[in-house]
Amino acid sequence: METYEQLTIGHVVGWAASGAMIIGGIVPFIPQYKEIKEKQDTEGFSLYVCLTLLIANILRILFWFGRRFELPLLIQSILMIAMMFFMIKVCIDIQNKHQITKQKDRVFTDFNIKYFWKWTEFQSYVDFILVFAFIGAVLMYLLINVPIFVESIGLFALLTEAMLGLPQFLRNFNNKSTEGMSIAMVAMWTMGDTFKTCYFIKRNAPVQFSICGTLQILIDLAILAQVYIYRSNILTVRATGRVD
Repeated sequence: METYEQLTIGHVVGWAASGAMIIGGIVPFIPQYKEIKEKQDTEGFSLYVCLTLLIANILRILFWFGRRFELPLLIQSILMIAMMFFMIKVCIDIQNKHQITKQKDRVFTDFNIKYFWKWTEFQSYVDFILVFAFIGAVLMYLLINVPIFVESIGLFALLTEAMLGLPQFLRNFNNKSTEGMSIAMVAMWTMGDTFKTCYFIKRNAPVQFSICGTLQILIDLAILAQVYIYRSNILTVRATGRVD
């Protein structure tokens, strides 16, 4: 039979793990934010990372209404959405500041697929996400009693989140360099994804969480491998300002 002290320690560990889950997702973006601000350059960071996480966490919140999971995971999603809007605002401000010639503003209401998620106004990013969230909320309200729909939303939310590193991986691959990308950010992604996958398994979260967490770890490791593969190109960029 467990003693009072054992129960207390168990509660403290549980609260600590929940707290780590809540803030752990946004912490890796702090070094990337610092790098962007210091260099005043957004070239190494893909805004599609923000798109991926915004969609994933909105879908995860919708999934919560259909199938309740732990509250810390819900709070984590809300904080992550706020963080992604913050990162977008910083990047758009810097990009507009460094525009050499004045170009026509590209906005969401132009409905030009060519410039999707390449808008020049922060409000356009907010507008798109609001429209996406509204459509998702209406569908969840209408189909909340359809189990296959609810489970599909959960799976799609977590698969989307598992693809978090893919835009960064592709950007690095196209540039043949990881210059401008915060290695600390990716290292923290890897540690965080490993922790949360273990957390999902330990707390018996829906199986979608564990499967997608494992996939996320594999993508994180692939990005870290790029740091090693493209290490010589980084030296070339710093010496000549170009990628061979």
